[in-house]
Amino acid sequence: MATGLYPQTKVLSKNFDVPNAHTLAVARPRGAYQSLEKALRTMTPAQVTEEVKKSRLRGRGGAGFPTGMKWSFVAKNTGKPTYLVMNADESEPGAFKDRYLMERDPHLVVEGALVSAYAIEASAVFIYVRGEYPNSIRRLEGAIAEARAAGLVGKDILGTKFSCEVWVHPGAGAYICGEETGLLESLEGKRGHPRIKPPFPAVEGVFRCPTIINNVETLSHVPWIVAHGGEAFAKQGIPPDPANPRSNGSTGTKLMGVSGQVRNPGLWEFEPGITLRELVYGYGGGPLPGRKIKAVIPGGISMPVLLDSELDVKMGFDELVKVGSGLGTGTAIVMDDTCDMVEACVNIAHFFGHESCGQCTPCREGCHWMEKVFRRVADGDGQPGDLDLLESLFKGIEGRTICFLADAAVWPVRSIVRKFRGEFLAKMTPAPTPAGA
Repeated sequence: MATGLYPQTKVLSKNFDVPNAHTLAVARPRGAYQSLEKALRTMTPAQVTEEVKKSRLRGRGGAGFPTGMKWSFVAKNTGKPTYLVMNADESEPGAFKDRYLMERDPHLVVEGALVSAYAIEASAVFIYVRGEYPNSIRRLEGAIAEARAAGLVGKDILGTKFSCEVWVHPGAGAYICGEETGLLESLEGKRGHPRIKPPFPAVEGVFRCPTIINNVETLSHVPWIVAHGGEAFAKQGIPPDPANPRSNGSTGTKLMGVSGQVRNPGLWEFEPGITLRELVYGYGGGPLPGRKIKAVIPGGISMPVLLDSELDVKMGFDELVKVGSGLGTGTAIVMDDTCDMVEACVNIAHFFGHESCGQCTPCREGCHWMEKVFRRVADGDGQPGDLDLLESLFKGIEGRTICFLADAAVWPVRSIVRKFRGEFLAKMTPAPTPAGA
């Protein structure tokens, strides 16, 4: 690794390379469950929530919603139990950060869930894990069993009055169940169809009870916040934009990865502030020998692509939006100059078409229609008018469905069509000349 790189700040990843860190015997001497004990013995649930608010922790699943604010929405005094659901359905192509947490430091994941459950006064945690992650499921179940035997899960945790069960629920391989209400439907044993909101899950979630849903990485930050304070967390990363009163900045640390056509694919942890170029060229090692980078999707497959000339942007929520993309999962996908961008669109449209739940017509029909048009162009049977047809399709799909899957299907392919228009035209049959012209 070259010197002078943007430094890593290992908080979530501090145990990733420690042998047997997935066991309680190794994790506990390294600090596991100390924050849980601090919260239960010295803090009220409201105080934990207040520290998370001070931290300005934003959701790490892609949406970036302020976590503490989300917790404050949970309905009180309903006469029903409150639940916490951890979204571990990491099914987006190019995303793999949560798997590292679950497999290499599952006790951190469990502790984060328990402290968060205490904050919202939840009686149970459901960890909904992607079904194709058998190792993650085994590691989490093993950690929960160890924690339960040590009095860290279950009734009267650590001798206090706080009781909370933790259950792992494997998914069934549906990307749509990464959408929080589709996840809730699946958790209840039903088809993973997203729900119309309102009511929002904080009011009526799983089993029609108040429910908070957060990503694995999001909740894994909570023990550090409890240990060091929300203000210390907020000092890390990118502060709020003073010109934008709604900005929360990009605080704390973030797991970021690189995959695709690079020399050194992998996962690292940084305070937001590293640029996408430093991530891809510095830590990712840049393109393979003799090649050049053509495009990068900053996080997962659902964000708009950026050209090589656009990579000097900080990996922050607001910063990437300003240049027309988004942080997403923070795990970048790199495409070099050997990548056929038309075929890339075929693959992306096929994925979203296949994973659409079919509930909303614009998504159910539109994703497959996009795939057919892209395939026609890729096969050399397209015409220039297909580009206008695609733009019309994008407008007819985006913003017209219950959940964001349709929007996520449009964003990357629309950016590719606009930025690589020449590649599409090169594959097309010229429009016929009108008779008598």
